[in-house]
Amino acid sequence: MKIIYLDNAASTKIPDKVAKNVYEKMIKFYGNPSSAHSIGEAAKKEFEKAKASLASLINAKPWEIIITSGGTESNNLAIIGAARASGRKKIIISSIEHSSVYEAAMHLKDEGYEVKIIPVDKNGLVNINALENEIDRNTAIVSIIHVNGETGAIQDIERIGGICLKKGAIFHTDAVQSYGRIKIDVKKMNISLLSAGGHKVGGPNGVGFIFIKEGTPVEPIMYGGKQQKGMRSGTENVPGAAGFAMAASLKYMNKNERTIKEIRDYFINKVEKIGGKWNGSDKNTVYSHAHVTFNGIDGDSLVAYLSSKGIMCSRGSACETNKEEKRILKSLGLNEIESKGSVRFVFSEEINRKDVDYVIRNISKFIRMHS
Repeated sequence: MKIIYLDNAASTKIPDKVAKNVYEKMIKFYGNPSSAHSIGEAAKKEFEKAKASLASLINAKPWEIIITSGGTESNNLAIIGAARASGRKKIIISSIEHSSVYEAAMHLKDEGYEVKIIPVDKNGLVNINALENEIDRNTAIVSIIHVNGETGAIQDIERIGGICLKKGAIFHTDAVQSYGRIKIDVKKMNISLLSAGGHKVGGPNGVGFIFIKEGTPVEPIMYGGKQQKGMRSGTENVPGAAGFAMAASLKYMNKNERTIKEIRDYFINKVEKIGGKWNGSDKNTVYSHAHVTFNGIDGDSLVAYLSSKGIMCSRGSACETNKEEKRILKSLGLNEIESKGSVRFVFSEEINRKDVDYVIRNISKFIRMHS
């Protein structure tokens, strides 16, 4: 059975050359980067090379990149680390943040921090006026996701970053869904902190990074040998970082945005003809995402049925519990019935029109079976 993989927001397929690169780095650079001997020094050099590559893609400096275990750790370090280092007691997030931002903020709320949640409109866009009005002298950090993992809504990060700069607030963006899909310039966008994950761009699982703008106060949340300037203790993941860097470079060099968008739009046109409703817009949705609602249909059952036909999609973020998913979809204006009937399809350059036609036929069959 051919596999049609449409869950690229949850994780992506690792290209053969990236997998080979990771294996080669595991074999060749097996030394501990903190060791003083030549094998350790070689591993350290390879690790720094990977950081420099990752930094170059967002116009950052190599020493502003801290390698982590992924987006969740990066988001936790950004929210908790920056809040505690700032000496201020107010945290501002949007209503559609990933659970690793939302739960980190709620953890700090239990410690006595004030957490303000900014609403979004029907297109999933943050109310920027409300955001600007909330930022005050007591604001420790503002965290607004760049691309929402459910619907693909794109926030105006550059404008938000400018507001935070003007008001003297630390600005963090969760770029896990945008890094590799959208061009990011941390200087132009006035970003203080940024999170990214390797498995979203064809890299290995279990590796990510946080960009920490030079001079931004952040306290570590892990303690030990003080690797990576003391910001992230623990033996450095050399093969993971190298694989992430190679995958990210390939992603940015791969100019397939128009092709992916054309296939995504072809799917949306077809799916709307069989009763699906696209929860997105041409102007404000990333080109790869299609979050669709089928009224009267159970989304979990549809996902399971499509899986049996070799079509891999999802209800939403693999990291979210049912409660978290409902929180985000409710913020986007979907009621409980609409949320229950929603399914996310995320496209890559490997999907073609023939694949889409096959997907549509199977969705149509499922709808007929359950109507």
